[in-house]
Amino acid sequence: AALDLKGAYRGTIVDQPPDPGLYSLVARAFPDAWIEDPDLTDAGAAAALASHHDRITWDAPIHSVADIEALSFEPRALNIKPSRFGSLQELLGAYAHCAARGIAPYGGGQFELGVGRGQIQYLASLLHADAPNDVAPGGYNLSELPSGLPGSPLLPPAGRLAFFWPAA
Repeated sequence: AALDLKGAYRGTIVDQPPDPGLYSLVARAFPDAWIEDPDLTDAGAAAALASHHDRITWDAPIHSVADIEALSFEPRALNIKPSRFGSLQELLGAYAHCAARGIAPYGGGQFELGVGRGQIQYLASLLHADAPNDVAPGGYNLSELPSGLPGSPLLPPAGRLAFFWPAA
């Protein structure tokens, strides 16, 4: 599981200020979870997570290989979102960089996107099916689950020629 602290967002409706007490509580309460997007620019927050760098992962600041390389320490995992990379070449370059450095990719979010959601599902099924992905088909977000929803991990449909997941 990945616990998203939303501390790396700036100028959005989901921004969260650094909270050293919360960060410490989250790290202790969920010892096996990834800690995503803490705001480590705050000295107290950085101190609260200093012994947990091996569990810190990033999402919001990752738009390119250069962003990965600019992190203050190399993560063990990253949330890779196709819509943030621009071109397919940039996206696949990020996957290649992660593979070469032993960084485990996972996918999450993209609920707000149409085709982007399908692309992240497709990539997750091909490149990180066993990761802590948060990319379930839209049917799982309904108050009453329809029958026939695919189970996890999602398997890519045979014979697909396009770069998207069929709507569920």
